[in-house]
Amino acid sequence: MSKTHFILLALLLVSALATVASTHRSRKLFIALENAQAEQKRIEIEWGQLQLEQSTWAKHALVEGIAAKQLGMRAPDATRTQYVTPDAARAPVPASARAAIPANAAAAPGTAAASAAAGPGAITGATP
Repeated sequence: MSKTHFILLALLLVSALATVASTHRSRKLFIALENAQAEQKRIEIEWGQLQLEQSTWAKHALVEGIAAKQLGMRAPDATRTQYVTPDAARAPVPASARAAIPANAAAAPGTAAASAAAGPGAITGATP
């Protein structure tokens, strides 16, 4: 055999080994792709289930029922409900309303005492 034949044989072997390595890598990548697609499908199913669960928990009646049964909460009386409109928020607090608040009341945030302490036009929250 001549020198050219040995070179061609060596190139043939290198080419065959490169083909085998390339095929092996291609198969590994294909398996990884299939695994990733299966994971994507699983995550999409879980996302749909979580959206359904979120919409269930967000229903007003369910939240109200849990608040009443487990926490003992109830809706406030109409006499204890105060509606604030944009015009009323800018209006000064009447002296009669300030006089109705006991002097020793703690000015906790969201209370009538905090509203009176904050001064006219302040929005501090609903009265207890």
